[in-house]
Amino acid sequence: MTDQPVLRITNLHKNFDGVPVLRGIDLDVHQHRVVALIGASGSGKSTLLKSINLLERIDDGQIFLKGEDISDPRVNVDKTRARIGVVFQQFNLFPHLTVLDNVTLASRKVHGVPRDQAEETAVEWLERIGMRDKLRTYPDRLSGGQQQRVAIVRAITSNPELLLLDEITSALDPQLVGEVLDLVSELKTGGSTILMATHEMTFARKVADTVVFLKDGVLIEQGPPEQIFDHPQHPETRDYLSRY
Repeated sequence: MTDQPVLRITNLHKNFDGVPVLRGIDLDVHQHRVVALIGASGSGKSTLLKSINLLERIDDGQIFLKGEDISDPRVNVDKTRARIGVVFQQFNLFPHLTVLDNVTLASRKVHGVPRDQAEETAVEWLERIGMRDKLRTYPDRLSGGQQQRVAIVRAITSNPELLLLDEITSALDPQLVGEVLDLVSELKTGGSTILMATHEMTFARKVADTVVFLKDGVLIEQGPPEQIFDHPQHPETRDYLSRY
């Protein structure tokens, strides 16, 4: 782990129509670490992830990606997003493309990777998640868990500097959640740098290096999983976790 974090957020504020949604967020995510954002719906988790990926412009503060201020309005948005992998709640696969074409599209079109090289990487990943036989299959023939795993593989085949996962299991049937979380565990083992919003407390405890509790756009508490889950310091954190 280097001293400079992959992601550094300082005093981040975001309002919607004058209503504060994020209020002074400070957060570091270091290389090869997994940081889990927890908190009730509406706490600001998704807005924070969208702000990092420049889908939302912040009102104040700064966001640094490996030391570069990507919140500067002059930054090249497309080049910055190409450095970040993102997986949302919905799978967002292109229905008219096969699994292989979905996975390789960004590598080929955004990063300029030759088709044969992109496909070789894609096949390796799809084989690792037990989906090599689905290369020529279209998304509507896959289960939700399979589609979400394909979406994750699509996000990581271009070796992003940071991977953002936004409630990636919330749209899945309960029996499909495990196979998606197993893939995230494998990414952690492989050294990926991940910031993820999740309601899966058991998974956050098991996989995250740091757990961050947000409430009403405020970072209430952060620390190692054993501290947050077993010895939370703030009443708001204890109250939230008591529901699980």
